[in-house]
Amino acid sequence: MLSLRTSRFVLQVLACVAAVAPMAAFAAEPGKAADMQPYVEMISGTDVKFEMLPIPGGEFLMGSPPAEADRKDDEGPQHPVKVDPFWMGKHEVTWNEYDIWSFNLDIKRRELEKKQPTDLDKGADAVTRPTKPYTDMTFGMGQRGFPAICMTQHAAKKYCEWLSAKTGHYYRLPTEAEWEYACRAGTTTKYSFGDDDADLDDYAWHYGNSNEKYQKVGLKKPNPWGLHDIHGNVAEWCLDKYEADFYSKFPLDKPAVFPLCIPNTEYPRVARGGSWDDDPPALRSAARNYSTDEWKQQDPQIPKSVWYMTDALQVGFRVVRPLKTPTVEERKTLQLDAILPSDAREKANRDQ
Repeated sequence: MLSLRTSRFVLQVLACVAAVAPMAAFAAEPGKAADMQPYVEMISGTDVKFEMLPIPGGEFLMGSPPAEADRKDDEGPQHPVKVDPFWMGKHEVTWNEYDIWSFNLDIKRRELEKKQPTDLDKGADAVTRPTKPYTDMTFGMGQRGFPAICMTQHAAKKYCEWLSAKTGHYYRLPTEAEWEYACRAGTTTKYSFGDDDADLDDYAWHYGNSNEKYQKVGLKKPNPWGLHDIHGNVAEWCLDKYEADFYSKFPLDKPAVFPLCIPNTEYPRVARGGSWDDDPPALRSAARNYSTDEWKQQDPQIPKSVWYMTDALQVGFRVVRPLKTPTVEERKTLQLDAILPSDAREKANRDQ
């Protein structure tokens, strides 16, 4: 039985509509890239929704050229990559969306409204949810309309697993290649808007203009494919494990197809795009960042949580949906879904 206070909290949170722009109608299920359209996904049992934009398939040159200012060695050698079409979140995942999963808000609302779960609800309810956070994970920077932060890559992948079950559409994190391809949006410059750092304030939140905290999503100009905050605000988890020399493993004379550095250890994992806490060079399209155990340095738990990163206030994520849904075997082989590495331990799920 929920207390009156808890009930009011649940209803207040779920009455909040995600901070998104006016919506297009959801398109029929496309069978080919030419039929892909922007769409709005509702999270059933709530008032929360988010926008997805079609990203056309194609080829691009991944990494940065040797002459690019502020370039690091792990951004090369540049190599051609082929990317299949997918949809990508117009915005970073917000607390409005993330808290539904994290705090069982959809389940609590059903209980309050005395509704029966749908078949999709039943599948989503079976997905493991995080343990109780030990502090306010927004760290006082804002909740409604702001990007979710401080989750581990494992937690972000579990959210995608829940979202897939909840909506009936397969969602996952982008690969590092998909992320850079979508960020560049056909451009070859330092940023998706050009080479001049002076223009960055129009497109991104960074250390110089963020007032030392993240900002609501969608307030800056989008990149050429309509993605907001692809530079800055929060860095975004990718599927890959970080290897500094990963690009050297691919041929230079033909495109790599779906390159993915499959993660097999808890650290390091890739986060791209830079954040509110970074200087402009970290926000470049080719810039790479990666997790370390210092991102959980102040975690008081033993063992440290597989869900939260106490010191990663700069990291969030956005979701993608591939046009071609991978098979169960592909998901398992490529570790597209959440699989804890052997050097991480999962604490028991909290009693909801």
